[in-house]
Amino acid sequence: MYPPHLDHSVDIAIIGAGAAGLFAGIWAGRTLQQQPGGTSARIIAFDGAKKLGAKILVAGGGRCNVTHHAVDEQQYAGSSRNAIRKVLRRFDVPRTIEFFQQLGVTLKREDTGKLFPTTDDAHTVLDALLAAAHHAHLHLQHPWRVSAIHRSESGFVISGPDDPSAAAPAPTVTARRIILATGGMALPKTGSDGAGYRFAKALGHTMTPRIFPALVPLTMPSDHWICRLSGITLQTTLELRASTTKRLTSFTNSTLLTHFGLSGPGPLDISRYLAAAKHEDPGAGLFINWLPGSTRELIDADLLALGKISPGRYLRECGLPDRLVDGICAAARVDPSMHGHALTRDARRELVRLIVETEAPISGDRGFTHAEVTAGGIPLAEIHLDTMESRLCPGLHLCGEVCDVDGRIGGFNFQWAWASGFIAGSAAATALAGPTA
Repeated sequence: MYPPHLDHSVDIAIIGAGAAGLFAGIWAGRTLQQQPGGTSARIIAFDGAKKLGAKILVAGGGRCNVTHHAVDEQQYAGSSRNAIRKVLRRFDVPRTIEFFQQLGVTLKREDTGKLFPTTDDAHTVLDALLAAAHHAHLHLQHPWRVSAIHRSESGFVISGPDDPSAAAPAPTVTARRIILATGGMALPKTGSDGAGYRFAKALGHTMTPRIFPALVPLTMPSDHWICRLSGITLQTTLELRASTTKRLTSFTNSTLLTHFGLSGPGPLDISRYLAAAKHEDPGAGLFINWLPGSTRELIDADLLALGKISPGRYLRECGLPDRLVDGICAAARVDPSMHGHALTRDARRELVRLIVETEAPISGDRGFTHAEVTAGGIPLAEIHLDTMESRLCPGLHLCGEVCDVDGRIGGFNFQWAWASGFIAGSAAATALAGPTA
């Protein structure tokens, strides 16, 4: 490690040593090792955390869903999907699987399409990345929180941690090239405090008009009947509608009912689209179909044909948990044990509505503290996608969550980190020998 109390000059400095930063450093080092004299180049990654890889270790419930078996640009939001596709195709899923396999990390595909290490332990992934970083001669300096970055005649000047009690100024490191991999603002306890946006702005970049939590649990009024069903998990279809009732998007996935509202893959996937829609259209709303694939017409026909079968029995036979059945029937003011033929037309219609189109009065979300990723950031239009180098600040490369790209739950955001980190690291190393180095 480079002692943080001394000034140093390096060839490539990476700001942030999370998934994207480590990957960028690994590929920068590997690329330099293939060039004449490249092994003498100095690459360093700075991170403010005492222990690296916090987000890797908590991903996938501590198992780390490394990627997804079917990744394409349609699973992402933010910058244009055409731009996202150009980056993803440079380092795709088969290459990701091969990369980790070469490090001794074999991956398994689960029914959801997520790929996990066969050890079911995220430490396997982090340890492999750290070992690969060591072999690539990437120096990791942490905890060492960067406080500022400035342009210089020879490249960049990186200021280290501010210490108000110290008489001497903050330590500095000069770098010929910089890779900004600071992440966004999600899970701030892991060190994601938005500093990367400040650094990018200081170097000439703009940000999207809004930066907000994505893949985040949704909150509802605590007295709503759904909040009294905490602990129930089931497949649902969540549909986002505009105030005009136009259907905007939908996701069918597992939903967890909680004391505060909705969590689980389905709600997390739709959360950023809901937040974006309500910003433009406060009347936009979220609707729940408790029986995915069912329609008003199908359920109405079933209820009409119940005869002496009770609506409660019907819903349980459809697979709904007892507590949810009771909750739906109570909200519809229907006795779940009554004979189906005794249902009035109005009661039947209300029951149908609640089964396939329960409106969830979303009051907000649980914020960056509980979000898995950040929506918004540096637009890809400001980046050369073949190198992830800034169009506005030559010598600056950007990758990972600091960019305006956010994917669905299930390994998509890791795949963005691998792809964008690979491009940034390889290109920064290749450029050292070029005319703009």
